[in-house]
Amino acid sequence: MNLNKISFLLCVLGAVLIPSHIFAQTDSTKTVLQQATLQDVINYALKNKPGVKQTLLDEEIGERDIKSALSGWMPQVNADANFNHNIKQQVNALTTNGETSYMTFGTKNTSGLTLQADQQLLNAGLIQASKSAKYYRQQYKQSTENTKITTVVEVSKAFYDILTSQEQFKIIAENIARLEKQFRDAKAQFDVGLVDKTDFQRAQISLSNAKADRKRTQELLKYKYAYLKSLIGYDAGRDLSLVFNDKGMEQDVLLDTAQVLNPQNRIEYRQLETQRQLQQINTSYNKLAYMPKLSGFVNYSWNYLNNDFGNLYNKSFPGSVAGLKLNIPIFQGTKRTQEIRKSQLLEKRIDYDLENTRNQINSQYEQALSTYKAGLNDWKTANENVEISKQVYGTIKLQYDEGIKTYLDLMTAETDLRTSQLNYLNALYSLLSAKLDVQQALGTITITQ
Repeated sequence: MNLNKISFLLCVLGAVLIPSHIFAQTDSTKTVLQQATLQDVINYALKNKPGVKQTLLDEEIGERDIKSALSGWMPQVNADANFNHNIKQQVNALTTNGETSYMTFGTKNTSGLTLQADQQLLNAGLIQASKSAKYYRQQYKQSTENTKITTVVEVSKAFYDILTSQEQFKIIAENIARLEKQFRDAKAQFDVGLVDKTDFQRAQISLSNAKADRKRTQELLKYKYAYLKSLIGYDAGRDLSLVFNDKGMEQDVLLDTAQVLNPQNRIEYRQLETQRQLQQINTSYNKLAYMPKLSGFVNYSWNYLNNDFGNLYNKSFPGSVAGLKLNIPIFQGTKRTQEIRKSQLLEKRIDYDLENTRNQINSQYEQALSTYKAGLNDWKTANENVEISKQVYGTIKLQYDEGIKTYLDLMTAETDLRTSQLNYLNALYSLLSAKLDVQQALGTITITQ
């Protein structure tokens, strides 16, 4: 009785604890990005983005394909079984001393079981598989690297875009605070009869427009966060908060523009080189098609013969054979010659692809570098304009308060300040994006986790 109680308690505890343990493990795997830096977001994307996971899965699938192809070098063991019932037994003629007699050979029922092992010793297809295995593995890894590089660029640009929008939101909020004060001041001056109502009406229009800009920026931020989540494979229903280092971003815009372009640093170029190596192996394989195939075999068989089916398997007549099989291809039309020529033409085509890719890489680099240099100048100019606009606004604000400048002058200075601040942010985002394009063109983007 006590034993039954103990067993019952163990079953109850197992039913309660095991599922909770499973759920705890499941929950622990869900990483929530809070106060995440750019590197945190990139690391998350490299682990969780579906596209990256697919390329890693492709690597595993490719490894299985390689091992499947190389398994042909291992012994191939097969078993064959048969059963035959001779409905009408064959009659054979036997001539002795000029007299012919007819005899029936064999039994009504025959059956056999053969176990055979084959070993390839010389095979062009298996030689090709052995030589190309290294380059296929390399090709799969390069595909994964290409996806990761693209992911780093896309995630970084999306991150910078959110940074720009959030800074824009802050600028608009500061602008609204200034406009609200100006609206109150203009309203108070109108109430005491110092100015007409056009000043505070203008202030009201500017304030309404600024609030509309804030709402627009706020809604766009929701989309940009959703876009970033989709890029990194983050659950749309989970919270995502980012942390930005404004000074670090500004310091990160600088780039060494004297770097030498080397096409082999580009993953796209290396992928083509790997493809060319595989094509060269394929050409060699087609040339090896003239080579004979040699394999060895050994088998053991159990044969059963009896006219009575019930007694068929009472006695076996075993046999065993070992030997070599040689297959020499002598003439196959012109197939082998055509395949060799075709493979050589494909090699030449890849050479043209490499040449075209070198030209495209050079063009991409020149375009990215020109865009970066122009963006760097725009960023510096925008930074200077922000400082000047702040000084102009401060001076005109004091003059307006003293009655020297009109409200229109103040609004113009306010608009210039806000425009210069937004231009600066746009120039910073464009510059950071251009830097990424230059690094991608140079092939210097590193994958760190």
